Amino acid sequence: MDESRILPCPRCLTLNRLPLARPAVEARCGKCALQLFGNGPFALDVAGFDRFLTRSELPLLVDFWASWCGPCLQMAPAYEAAVAQLEPQLQAAKVDIDAQAPLAQRYQIRSVPTLILFHRGREIARQSGAMGRSDIVDWVRGYLS
Repeated sequence: MDESRILPCPRCLTLNRLPLARPAVEARCGKCALQLFGNGPFALDVAGFDRFLTRSELPLLVDFWASWCGPCLQMAPAYEAAVAQLEPQLQAAKVDIDAQAPLAQRYQIRSVPTLILFHRGREIARQSGAMGRSDIVDWVRGYLS
């Protein structure tokens, strides 16, 4: 039996079947050829968010942020570095709360930055406030182990 997992493409949202026997870091989208990992966190709108939340078989780490937020801008490089360390165990995104207000309302984002870890459509963990790379990695791994 060929074991695999389903992953949406960050660029075109096409669902891709990734065989577990193949290295995930080499995986590319079957439609647009974008690498599925190694591109850093990707921006999501409402439709893309819902597709990742309901269809991806990997955990999804989301940074809810705003362009006017100093701590968000300060944390951005640490988040990117943490994502590079955590992939391919998860997929990681960013949601601009001003551009995607319905998502901020749906998840009751009261302060930014806020990280939320989702898996199989459910919120697993939430952390508000800026964190460093190692703190993000430790926090995520604490919930994925």
